[in-house]
Amino acid sequence: MPKSKRNRPVTLSKTKKKPGSERKGKVVTEIKDAVDKYSSAYVFTYDNMRNQKLKDLREQLKSSSRIFLAGKKVMQIALGRSPANEAKTGLHKLSNFLQGDSGLFFTNLPRDEVERLFREFEEHDFARTGSTATETVF
Repeated sequence: MPKSKRNRPVTLSKTKKKPGSERKGKVVTEIKDAVDKYSSAYVFTYDNMRNQKLKDLREQLKSSSRIFLAGKKVMQIALGRSPANEAKTGLHKLSNFLQGDSGLFFTNLPRDEVERLFREFEEHDFARTGSTATETVF
């Protein structure tokens, strides 16, 4: 009986690295650089984020802030999950707040200015497929 070609062992030296690991590593280093560069860090959540709206917000805050939207675990690794591997003292506490659709916001702006910006940024948009109706029309 001929030898099966399917059950062939592959040595690990011949496997290629996944392209995503390089990108994720870059995001981790960028977040660690932002920790040193900016004085404050915030975790924010969002619902139904549209790309154009995010671009508008980033353009508005371009000079004084930085927004990161990446995978939850990637951002947690960058901040540190425990006191032993955190980038700065107390940053591992932020990683507990990264739940669901959330992002990191680094800035040098005062807290009241940041709260005002996010309160005023709410923009209304047309409903998409699968959205629940807000009122009944006859």
